[in-house]
Amino acid sequence: MMRKIGFLFMVALVFASCVPKKKFTELTEKKHAADNEIASLRSHSEKLEAEKKECDTQLSVAKKDIQQLTADTTKLGKKNREMADQVENLVVLNDTLTQKMNTIISASDKKNKILLEELRKKEGVLNEKETVIVERETQLKQLQNMLAAKDSASNALKNKLTDALAAFRNKGLTVTEQDGKVYVSMEAKLLFASGSTAVDASGRKALQEIAAALADESNVEIIVEGHTDTDKLNSSVIPRDNWELSVLRATEVVKILSEQSQVKPQILSAAGRGEFHPVDPDDKAKNRRIEIIIQPSMKEIYQWIEKH
Repeated sequence: MMRKIGFLFMVALVFASCVPKKKFTELTEKKHAADNEIASLRSHSEKLEAEKKECDTQLSVAKKDIQQLTADTTKLGKKNREMADQVENLVVLNDTLTQKMNTIISASDKKNKILLEELRKKEGVLNEKETVIVERETQLKQLQNMLAAKDSASNALKNKLTDALAAFRNKGLTVTEQDGKVYVSMEAKLLFASGSTAVDASGRKALQEIAAALADESNVEIIVEGHTDTDKLNSSVIPRDNWELSVLRATEVVKILSEQSQVKPQILSAAGRGEFHPVDPDDKAKNRRIEIIIQPSMKEIYQWIEKH
């Protein structure tokens, strides 16, 4: 390029020597213009060269970025496919679990219905049992009240007899209450002579007091028991032994109780116990006795028990 310009300049000089001045001036101006344009083109060329280098640099960077993006895209595509596979597997698993859950729920509903029905039946049975228990408790309360009333009556009767027989205290007569029964125990010496079955005057007085206290007691049962000691009684006439002696004495007391008062014979009974129920093995006098056992009638309680 520079050689070409130098050559043109030499031609211009030669030509200038051959042309007029005006023409030379024009050529010179054109040369300056050409030089300026050349300088401008050179500058522009350098600028373009610099821009080209910059573009080449950017292109190189862009290619690297494209390569990285391509690699990343490939990697992401692989991950995306893996995730898609996982999602598909999860969908299948979810469908399977949903089916199993529906099956379990269906079976559970049936089982719950069965259990609920069984529970209702058990509740019904329980309610029936509770009703029975309440009824039994009510009945038990009624029975307890009846027994308490009997015990209260026995205690009141004991106090009544104790007051009525106060004059015979310390004379071989005692009044006690045990297991709902009232026991009036009278030593034989208070009623009978030795070996006799006839009640003497002092004994008859005591029996009359007892009969008077029992006159208005219709809802009781009275048992008169005769007891002897262990001394054997051998006789050819009645009483021939302790059995007969105990029975006859008890019978005599029953007669006096029924004949001398309003005590109903229907509530009286006599029993001979002989020598076989001693109260004190070392005291024969205490063993020879009459025991009058008064017990509030259990008939009403027995009827209530049979009814319930």
